[in-house]
Amino acid sequence: MELPSLPGRLINMYGINMAKGLMVTLKNFTKKPFTVQYPEERVKQHPRFRGEEFVWYEERCTGCASCAKYCPLGIIKIVTTPSETAPAQGDKYRLELFDISINRCMFCGLCVEACPYDALYMGSGFEQGQYSRKEMVIDIDHLRQADKHPSTFFRPQLEETGYDPRGGRPLDWQEVGREGWRWHQGEKSGMRINRPVPSDLLPEEPPVDSSFVEDSSAATAPATEGDAG
Repeated sequence: MELPSLPGRLINMYGINMAKGLMVTLKNFTKKPFTVQYPEERVKQHPRFRGEEFVWYEERCTGCASCAKYCPLGIIKIVTTPSETAPAQGDKYRLELFDISINRCMFCGLCVEACPYDALYMGSGFEQGQYSRKEMVIDIDHLRQADKHPSTFFRPQLEETGYDPRGGRPLDWQEVGREGWRWHQGEKSGMRINRPVPSDLLPEEPPVDSSFVEDSSAATAPATEGDAG
């Protein structure tokens, strides 16, 4: 194969190829930029975004450790002890440790899919960077105290309501499940939970039809008078 001469190579390198490169620059020069000045500006985030701030509802968790078993990287550590509240039924669990090492997490969401009681949710943030690896572990106290802004990933019940984890209000554990929240009322890992229930989630008393009561008493009155006569 015959190679082009030196002048030909120089023309291709500094002439035609440079012109092609400049054409790409000129083509994109007139387009509207899609970058933003973070953190002052932020792009819109999808509700199903799989973020770092895991949301955990202790009231729903039974300590079954399904999330830890399905994690492909083994970053979830759960330690339980017997609760001694239901020995006749084989007893239940008391959660002592629930750690998530987000420095090795790939945010696949398999732990969320494996949870049978909708106790674990992906987060909606991405700003959990730290200078130490030890600080990249979310412990059980952090999960308990964190704001509850769950992602709608693998949670169709939240997506159907149009919930936006970035702009919406925090959700209580009674509002996030696929079943009625009374299924979990007062029971978590065999332990009693004494936390107030939001007023809007309490069952409403059926209205009493006072007119029906008055009509019934009025209808029985003539019959009593006839018997007396």
